[in-house]
This record gives sequence, C-alpha cells and structure tokens, in this order.
Amino acid sequence: MSGRNDSLPLGGTVGEGAMSAHRASDAVASPCVNVCRMNERSGLCEGCWRTLDEIALWSQLDGDTKREVWQLIELRKAAP
Repeated sequence: MSGRNDSLPLGGTVGEGAMSAHRASDAVASPCVNVCRMNERSGLCEGCWRTLDEIALWSQLDGDTKREVWQLIELRKAAP
C-alpha cells in the first residue's frame, strides 16, 4: 500500500450534490471485502483501500460519487 492518500473532496462532510435520494440507478457495489484494518501511514483501509470518510459516508453517496471512489481505489492500487 502506498503512502498516497488521494481522497474525495469531502472534507469530513458530504457537500451538496454528493448525496441524493437512493435510487436503483445509483446502486454501486461496495468495495468492502471484510478486511477492516486501517493503515496508519496511508490512512487507507488495507482491505478496500478507502479512507475513513469514504467508508463512513458510503451509504449516503450518490452513484456518481461512489464510482469516483472506485476510480480512486484503482489509482491507489496502481501507485508505487
């Protein structure tokens, strides 16, 4: 796991537009793999590669924002 911590511009809270009423079209699978252990150096979960904010807010994020998190996860995994 790299020391990079690319995260969404959540700033600890969900900004306007990041939340929406849950719709079937917004259904995006959670990246959780039930290996919940935070890496102190990177600030990322060693199982799903998300930040604490991304994990805590997942159920409130709209589909587009969830897809952004998935893109960040792929970038984090690919980083040296």
